[in-house]
Amino acid sequence: MRSADGTQGSLPALSTLTELPSFDELSSSEGQRVAYVGACERAVEAGADKDELVMGCVVRLDRGYPAVLAADATFRAEFSTRLTKDGLCGRADSRAAVGDWVCARRPHGHDMGLIEEILPRESDIARWRGGARGERQTLAANVGLVLVVQQLGERPVSCDRIARSAVIARDCGSDVAVVLTKADRASDETLEKDVAAVRDVLGEGCGIALTSSTADGAQARRVGVCAARLDVPWGTDAVRELVPRGTVAIVLGESGAGKSTLLNALLGRDVLETGAVRASDDAGRHTTVARRMVSLPGGGVIVDEPGLRSLPIVGHERGLAKVFPEIAEAARECRFRDCTHTHEPGCGVRAGEREGRFSSRRLECYVSLAAEMRESALSLDPDVVI
Repeated sequence: MRSADGTQGSLPALSTLTELPSFDELSSSEGQRVAYVGACERAVEAGADKDELVMGCVVRLDRGYPAVLAADATFRAEFSTRLTKDGLCGRADSRAAVGDWVCARRPHGHDMGLIEEILPRESDIARWRGGARGERQTLAANVGLVLVVQQLGERPVSCDRIARSAVIARDCGSDVAVVLTKADRASDETLEKDVAAVRDVLGEGCGIALTSSTADGAQARRVGVCAARLDVPWGTDAVRELVPRGTVAIVLGESGAGKSTLLNALLGRDVLETGAVRASDDAGRHTTVARRMVSLPGGGVIVDEPGLRSLPIVGHERGLAKVFPEIAEAARECRFRDCTHTHEPGCGVRAGEREGRFSSRRLECYVSLAAEMRESALSLDPDVVI
């Protein structure tokens, strides 16, 4: 049953979601605006009134149910029959993601809207979901930056997780930066090693910020001194500088990494629910349920994504080459085209490592991700299109 403000069932009232961005904080591309004109023409041919059509951006998904932000209103929307049946926009998948620009219809006298078409995406942050008969799941669309959030502690930071997130981001058309949370839990020595590892794997040019939501005065001063020595920005302002006005970013990280706590700190108030972390394995439970955009005071817009237990990489060879360009270049010198860079004679990659063109840690990360992609590709049903 729909309520007067356009909600359905137990969905939150849009009027209460003060963290959502305003329309002028988002910007569509010229190509999307051109595509919108064509979408309007097709909608009118299908029977829509021209003055019912608006261009909007999906800013929230509750159980797959979208909220669309237009110039004059925010409203819940369903998918038109022609969209779900015809598979418009050049793809069979008619599901919208947060960040999608759409052509929507708002029938006169109705609170709800209808999404007539999903406009072409400038970027598509996606992961593989399922096994051999799985599918690509779009996490967010039209995002310019992926913030990879990793928590610090006694264990070394997960360079594999950071690297695979970077591979997906670069392959999907976005830049990447790393936010290391809970910095107060790490000793100065651990902080130094973790920051060095991230820089080694992703390169000196990758943006990094350190944060902590629970550090007291003495801990904060200690971390601040260590961050200054390592030349790493520290605190919520450092994260906000990674996401300036006009930027749309997505936060990716495992449950318990401190994403919602970080966003609450950036927002300056407790808007997003946070949860406890298990002491046994330092893992957390999902606290983010909806996928949503939040507007940062003094900054850009961030897509808050539920914690991801797994982040498989299937079909992201282009992203691997972008994150590790010098290793990909060395691979062209390998004697065998299917070289795994582990034991084969005439391996250009191993030769590059011996010559000091890249570090062993960077190479280890590359080889591990490349092997996973090969194995995943072999396990796919041949009828599945990546």
